[in-house]
Amino acid sequence: MASVADDVDGRGSGDIELPRDYRPSPDEPFMNDRQQAYFRAKLLDWKDAILRESRETLNQLQIEPLREPDVTDRASSETDWSIELRTRDRQRKLISKIDAALRRIDEGEYGYCEVTGEPISLARLEARPVATMTVEAQERHERQEKVSRDD
Repeated sequence: MASVADDVDGRGSGDIELPRDYRPSPDEPFMNDRQQAYFRAKLLDWKDAILRESRETLNQLQIEPLREPDVTDRASSETDWSIELRTRDRQRKLISKIDAALRRIDEGEYGYCEVTGEPISLARLEARPVATMTVEAQERHERQEKVSRDD
């Protein structure tokens, strides 16, 4: 059994026991305590993995400075590091979305569309735990963005 304890991130989830193979089901009440604990753990694990990868990247940069003697090798290394740093920057922005999702869990708003107030499908939340809109609302939003960009 996996346990999501109160002290994991200071916000608490009531120490709910989740079976290791637990997956939220449409057969249970939407965003019940178990589902909230499941998504909290999923978000915290994701955040921890991002932070761990960032620390590893930083350590790598400190250990292996760019000292390639060949100009072509140096350019290749710089390109690789540039891509890595851009990836880390995107992940840094993702952390703020994860933190916002954790706040929504605390406030009882997680899993509900910020536009329509309807429940976001469990499949969508499983695939994109930081989702704030239903697929339909997201598609409408993207169409409106495209129209306004085209104007």
